[in-house]
Amino acid sequence: MLTTAIAGIPTPPAAAKKAIPMFEPPSPPQFAVPSDGCDCHVHLFGPFARYPLDGRRLYTPDPALAADLIAMLDGAGMARAVLVQPSAYGTDNRCMLDAMAESPQRLRGVVVIDPDAAEAGELARMHALGVRGTRLNLATAGGKSAAETAELVDRLAARIAPLGWHLQIFATLEVIAAIAPIVRRSAVDIVFDHMGMAQAARGMSQEGLSTLLDLLQTGRVWVKLSGTYRVSSEIYGNPQVTALARMLIAANPERVIWASDWPHIGAHPHHLAGEPPHADYRKIDYGQLLSVLAAWGDPDDIDRILVRNPAALYGFA
Repeated sequence: MLTTAIAGIPTPPAAAKKAIPMFEPPSPPQFAVPSDGCDCHVHLFGPFARYPLDGRRLYTPDPALAADLIAMLDGAGMARAVLVQPSAYGTDNRCMLDAMAESPQRLRGVVVIDPDAAEAGELARMHALGVRGTRLNLATAGGKSAAETAELVDRLAARIAPLGWHLQIFATLEVIAAIAPIVRRSAVDIVFDHMGMAQAARGMSQEGLSTLLDLLQTGRVWVKLSGTYRVSSEIYGNPQVTALARMLIAANPERVIWASDWPHIGAHPHHLAGEPPHADYRKIDYGQLLSVLAAWGDPDDIDRILVRNPAALYGFA
């Protein structure tokens, strides 16, 4: 191969070589994805020069840009997504809000707010951009008593109720069982992440699961069918995960939604001081992950889970 300039055409510099993409294109889903399908839980990170990470974060992710997300959705035939504020950004929601402003027909959002600091005008601006909920992390924040948790849930619900938002809670089954009375009297709908963090290997009679199923049947509680690798040791699930998903769907098929948890933040060591540890992304085929849904329900279930339920919860036209 010639490496010198010929006929006045300069040799491209090494820096001009095409970069290897961080996210591989998804394989084709193994079922007909309905139009207006929605992935109800994804995160964005970066560019960090414009959207710096929170100094109190527990991990440091690589960039996962809006363009990467849109390419992934297009590759799998998914029309919509819900951006969820990741803990690494704290209460600085600018990264996701700017992305929503760029794609208002495709994206909705769930922010993180300080109930004491959030101003009504800013909440109204977020709502106009497509925000439909706020998130409370009870799984990794830790340290709160039952009374403190109840007070926090009530304060958040009071701030978002006038907007018709829901409260999304990341919690284990043990915590869900403990806060069930608070959930039942909540002024807003409650959405639980990642199948309530039920552990598939523990079976369908594990402590706390019956409480989650009862809450689903109230019609004021929703569950995300997401995080297969959070509820089992296998990325794409197994028969136990399938049994768990089917049980949640059967409890109230109008109150379950699907999500990928893209870009799939991997495990990272806990740190007490110093620079937050780097967190790699799990190497997951988005199309294969979506295909697992075909084992959980029939075509009508899939249409409800991917289209009708998200449209109702997040206000897609």
